[in-house]
Amino acid sequence: MKHLERALQGKNGIGRYILMAVIVMVVAQIAAIPLFLIMLPAILSNGGNISDLSAAIQNPSDYGISSNLFLLVMLVTFAITYFLFAVLVKPLHGRTVRETINGRKQIRWDRIRMGIIVWGIIILADTAISLLVSSPGEYEFRFNAGAFLPLLLILLLVMPFQTSIEELLFRGYLAQGVARWTKSRWWALIIPSVLFALMHLANPEVKEYGFWLSMPQYLIMGLMLGLISILDDGIELALGIHFINNALTALLVTHEASALQTDALFLLHDLDPVASLISISVASILVILILQRIYKWDFGIMNRKVAAVPPPPPPVEVETIGQSPAT
Repeated sequence: MKHLERALQGKNGIGRYILMAVIVMVVAQIAAIPLFLIMLPAILSNGGNISDLSAAIQNPSDYGISSNLFLLVMLVTFAITYFLFAVLVKPLHGRTVRETINGRKQIRWDRIRMGIIVWGIIILADTAISLLVSSPGEYEFRFNAGAFLPLLLILLLVMPFQTSIEELLFRGYLAQGVARWTKSRWWALIIPSVLFALMHLANPEVKEYGFWLSMPQYLIMGLMLGLISILDDGIELALGIHFINNALTALLVTHEASALQTDALFLLHDLDPVASLISISVASILVILILQRIYKWDFGIMNRKVAAVPPPPPPVEVETIGQSPAT
């Protein structure tokens, strides 16, 4: 095991984590200035004021702002945060982005592809069932090639930075830190997952459908991503799953309370939050079972203490009769 154990080496005092968090939050706010500069003139020109900012962020098209432009500028803030983290993690902690991903020198790209494929199939199947069987009357098809193709390009080129920095921070960086402080894989799963869910507290879905129906979905997603990262000894699968989840969400279906207001193929008029909670729960269990079968994970590893693996003992020289010992 290398991923969580990597934080047992290098500079990993809690003060360094606090410093990283402060720097990242400050720079993320600065990086959001271009988004504010785009939103404010559009709000004022439509007779609004600065208090309408949250409403404009939720529905940028109501203020004459292209959803693609809004998405691009929003994702650029995550890209800036990603590069900032990549620059800071080495001097602050003595490890690289790759070592934050899996404790190794190389990224397992096949794992990222597998996460994309398996979760992508599950999401497509779930969407198809909802569209064709459970609630077909709630979907409005609205394909617009002029908006959809730029959306696809934005998702392919810029969205990986958004999903990657979230995985690096929660399933990589923070999980490694918790593992160092507690020596427990369970705490390295639970604490980052709870914080990951709380990070989405301001999302419009929470306001629309309530805390107890919306937040469990983020928590379940965080626990699933965290569990497979610990079992697989790296976050590559989580990187693939998180990317394809957000990309397909933006491309396939949006709804009025969605955090991703895009020119998706379908507009869902009435989201059932209970059905959504059941769906994400079943999908999370299913992906864990499929990946466990592929990679033969041992769930017992969760009860194993996070500890440095001792180096192998040096070879013992066998002295041959009649020969002088080496000098």
